Amino acid sequence: MNSNNKFANQGKTTDRPPLQSKRLLDQMRERLRYMHYSLNNEKTYLYWVRWFIRFHNLRHPREMGRPEVEQ
Repeated sequence: MNSNNKFANQGKTTDRPPLQSKRLLDQMRERLRYMHYSLNNEKTYLYWVRWFIRFHNLRHPREMGRPEVEQ
């Protein structure tokens, strides 16, 4: 089995409820919990998102693109 197939449906939003939160990290936490990620995974993902945002001078990820990710 190809490991990519395991995550094939994760990008689809049709079967997910709408997010209730307005803030990015709260939305991320909400989605991770909906998808039943472990608490340790949730903490780790949130840590790295915070780190990424701080590294880019507190810019929202929506304002960034490929160049920032490739840095």
